[in-house]
Amino acid sequence: MAATCTAGTSSDFNGDGISDTVIADPNATVNGAKAAGLVRVVLGGGKGVSEISQATSGMPATPEPGDGFGSSRTSYDADGDGCTDLVVGAPFEDIANTDGTQRVDAGAVYVIHGTPTGIGAGSRIVGYTQAELDSKTSTEAYDWFGYAVRAGAASNGLPYLVVGVPGENVTVDGKTYADAGCIEYVQGSTTVPVSQNDPGVPGIVEAHDRFGYSLAGTNRYFAVGTPGETIGTEGFAGGVTVFSHTLSGGLPTPLVGLDQDSTGITGVAEKGDGFGTSVSMTGYRPSSQTYNSDVLLAVGTPNEDVGTVQDAGGVAVIRIQPSGAYSQITSFDAGVSDDVEGEPVAGDFLGQRVTIANTDTNVVTTSATVRLAVGIPGKDTASVKDAGAVQIFRPLDASAGTADKIITRGSGLPGAATARDYTGLALTSGSVNLYVGVPYSKASSSPKGALYVLPWTDIDGTTGTGTTTYLPGSGGLPDEGVSFGTVG
Repeated sequence: MAATCTAGTSSDFNGDGISDTVIADPNATVNGAKAAGLVRVVLGGGKGVSEISQATSGMPATPEPGDGFGSSRTSYDADGDGCTDLVVGAPFEDIANTDGTQRVDAGAVYVIHGTPTGIGAGSRIVGYTQAELDSKTSTEAYDWFGYAVRAGAASNGLPYLVVGVPGENVTVDGKTYADAGCIEYVQGSTTVPVSQNDPGVPGIVEAHDRFGYSLAGTNRYFAVGTPGETIGTEGFAGGVTVFSHTLSGGLPTPLVGLDQDSTGITGVAEKGDGFGTSVSMTGYRPSSQTYNSDVLLAVGTPNEDVGTVQDAGGVAVIRIQPSGAYSQITSFDAGVSDDVEGEPVAGDFLGQRVTIANTDTNVVTTSATVRLAVGIPGKDTASVKDAGAVQIFRPLDASAGTADKIITRGSGLPGAATARDYTGLALTSGSVNLYVGVPYSKASSSPKGALYVLPWTDIDGTTGTGTTTYLPGSGGLPDEGVSFGTVG
């Protein structure tokens, strides 16, 4: 192991310059507690597997049924020592009151610090309820603190952390709006709650908006999904708010609010669309700049109806500039837009998960460098219902359907598709690889779940490196689990 951390990669918990892989199982049984949840870290270079749960030595918590530890995950170098630190959300954690009663599903997050010898047992671990992270707030039942998390380093070099609290009740002028939602934003020494009640934040506070349900971010921007947002009279139509990490008046700077009724955004805001259920961001460098001044935002709308086809789903990719100016790059649904492969089918939920990646941020951004993967968990194969699939796009192409391809188990992914696999529910990516989890696998070869790691260049057909498969019981991973392969 390295004697000190080298800060070699963005996901390097032992600081040896080799990327590590985080695989969650939020439904795992821990010390007899069902669905307490755990996370496994596979150290790169064959240096072992670490298991992290609320039973890990040094963890300020105890595994309890239904905690969902690992439901959300992110990583960053919180303390600047060169080792990546892991942030894990347990949004259904119950928090005890002083009288012993429980604030049910209040939620918690844990920061597990990487070390030169690995991560997990022996790591410094800090746990937070909402009030422990931010003393200006309260820890309350059903807040779901930690339902989504996002972290990184801002362009000023300071680490940042965003924690979604979509169940937060927000009070405005004496009236309380249930599940309006908020986020907790941390940058350097600043910790502040942000909701739609704050100055300049687009939208108005409404019940069940669920602001903070989904999160995405880069070094310059972050996005907050609000899939329950009412647009006009259409409930749960959904919206997304984009912020800059630049602090103004003690808050991150709100740049723009987007929904399907925004000028230039394709579609119409309709009841139940869920625009913003999933969001993802990657840096964009225009030809006039020497750095990634802009960002590409991918937004999933999985409950979008296509014609009369209910919940077929759709996706939009939007470029955001530092001023907050935006332009839609592409918007599509199955078989209707830009010759996209496939046909709209009820219950496909295209866009339930999205992940967008710039494969080379050191050059001017073009179609050659940007890839988008879209989860379609309800997609059927010719013989298997709800097998699920992932559709790959080059979103900067003149037509989104020019080079798109659909992959599913048995066709682009290892294994065989089985009913209710829901492939596409677990997705994330980086500049090199696409990670596709199948945590609800029903296949006999992977009954506890699976994770597939595909190089983007393999997907493009320019290399033949091959897919890396992670399964319980192989590669040093314990042969146990319930929903192994949860990523994103």
